Amino acid sequence: MKKFNKTNAMRILDSMNIEYDYMTYECEDGKIDGVSVAHKTGQNPEAVFKTLVSVGHSKELYVFCVPVEYELDLKKAAAASNEKNIELLPLKDLTKNTGYIRGGCSPIGMKKHYKTFIDESALLQDKMLVSGGAIGIQIIIKPDDLLKAAEASYADLV
Repeated sequence: MKKFNKTNAMRILDSMNIEYDYMTYECEDGKIDGVSVAHKTGQNPEAVFKTLVSVGHSKELYVFCVPVEYELDLKKAAAASNEKNIELLPLKDLTKNTGYIRGGCSPIGMKKHYKTFIDESALLQDKMLVSGGAIGIQIIIKPDDLLKAAEASYADLV
């Protein structure tokens, strides 16, 4: 495993005394999408979740964690967030709003706390993987611990 400094997400988990593990993966090939990460880490794609940031009709931002092989259902996301409609945040706005870049966006430790939802399928997993807050790092965590750390709610999102 390559050497790296702990990410902000990891420091937050440490400060909350939440148990987690991590794994690194090779990212030099540029394949940093969730399905590629699941394959590179040898994990079941049902347990690897991507973090998507969206904007509601009200202009509020929301965070959704869904399994990498699935797409966020925008109607279900709008219902979960009590919005008239919702759309994904343009990629150009990701870093300025979250502090994270594409491929390294963790639901933990964004610049500001946004209302966060985790797809209820996470409840079927003993442990799930989410971005550790940098490209090449995945956090392995119990779903309820991620729920606590991200101050999230479960919802039907896919």
